[in-house]
Amino acid sequence: MAKSSIFRRTVTLAGLGIGTLFAVVTVRTLTLTSKQPRASAPTVPELGDGNLHAERLGQAIRFRTVSQDGQPPASAEFDKLHAFVRQSFPKVHATLQHETVGGLSLLYKWQGSDPQAKPILLLAHQDVVPVDPVTESRWHKAPFGGELADGFVWGRGSLDDKCSMMAIFESVELLLTQGFAPRRTVYLAFGHDEEAVSAGGASQIAALLHSRGVQLELTLDEGLTVLQGMMPGVTRPVALVGVSEKGFINVEIEAAGEGGHSSMPPKQTLIGRLGRALARLEEHQMDASLLPPTSDMFDFVAPEMSWPLKPIIANRWLFGPILRWQLEQANSTRALLQTTQAPTMLSGSPKSNVLPQSARATINYRIRPGNTTAQVVEHVRNAVHDDQVKVAMQPGSGTEPSPVSDVHSAVFSTFGQTIVSLFPDALVAPGLMIGASDGRHFAKVSDSVYRFVPMVLAPEDLARLHGTDERIRQSDYLRMIRFYAQLVQNLDGTR
Repeated sequence: MAKSSIFRRTVTLAGLGIGTLFAVVTVRTLTLTSKQPRASAPTVPELGDGNLHAERLGQAIRFRTVSQDGQPPASAEFDKLHAFVRQSFPKVHATLQHETVGGLSLLYKWQGSDPQAKPILLLAHQDVVPVDPVTESRWHKAPFGGELADGFVWGRGSLDDKCSMMAIFESVELLLTQGFAPRRTVYLAFGHDEEAVSAGGASQIAALLHSRGVQLELTLDEGLTVLQGMMPGVTRPVALVGVSEKGFINVEIEAAGEGGHSSMPPKQTLIGRLGRALARLEEHQMDASLLPPTSDMFDFVAPEMSWPLKPIIANRWLFGPILRWQLEQANSTRALLQTTQAPTMLSGSPKSNVLPQSARATINYRIRPGNTTAQVVEHVRNAVHDDQVKVAMQPGSGTEPSPVSDVHSAVFSTFGQTIVSLFPDALVAPGLMIGASDGRHFAKVSDSVYRFVPMVLAPEDLARLHGTDERIRQSDYLRMIRFYAQLVQNLDGTR
């Protein structure tokens, strides 16, 4: 009887515990409050002759402002582009102060009336990646033709990032035509070597602003977009605003020895030792954690999600391990949780019958906020665990993760309101940019740095970025122009 009573009591307590747990999960899920901004009608009207704006973007695409690592920029093409924008936007160039920085980068200043109001910066880059000659025949339209066809503007730079540069110019020209005079000073900046991952144009602009004592309320650069059909549990488009970006570092590991003829190899070769070191790194990845801004992203979308994902996201204190496991199954989502490592380069002997005197591998790390370059190097040393394998950071390759901008600030709220005024069906959420942008250079001179391009991308569009058949919907481009104009107006009233 005593044992039976204890069993019944245990079952009862277990039932009460499960019931209580279920009740807590349910209450926390049902009491989630929306973090979405209120939509309001845009004050910037529809644009009249859309073909005129789209044609100007097409013309800008025809200038082959290509950046390639280790090669000088195509200065003549940049000069032609600069002459074109001066001709195309006469009010901008008559009203705004403008100067050239770092040889080919452009900086404009639209003086505001209130010296106490912190300025804002709209940032984009002029350069584009090259087109692989092997793939050029696969393009449906000439990659530097800038054609308008089938409702799209086609060509390299239509998505990355001449669309942003030209839309910013168009928006300021439009505001000037309407007689708008900003209270808050507005800077425009256009780097020339972003695609070369250079320390050139944008970083020099940031340093110049810093030397002049400029502290920006907001810097807006290219980055994430309005994503359609890419977030499970959410049927609406999601406008992801990059509030931080990963750092990066190249780490070199090297095994060195005497070398010799391949007919008399040692039992343990240098390449074998290097291979074991790489295998250890594959087996011992850096920890995955759900931290800001990725955790913030889930906080913003959770109230709008459908079941059964909604209670999982809302109760990460309980389901966090399950969520992390699920996110780690795909490369794209694992990158949001973890400092990723990718061995990208290997070198050894110059000849097949010669044992190398040095075997070397280069590993590219993309560092999530919360980790540092020093931690990455230390992790590699510990994982390799071989005194005969040298571990070193590649000189000049280290960049720390960007600070995470405040997602609860008045500026972020205003930014979100601007998004939903022009994308009324979209949800707004902060996000982590896993690539690199020029925005990283402005952390010292800007309270907030956002990485966002106001356009809709579906899964099939992602391959066009740096790929074949790059194009932008003409309707999206016209909305980009209105977005930048609306943002300048909206931020002008934000204290």
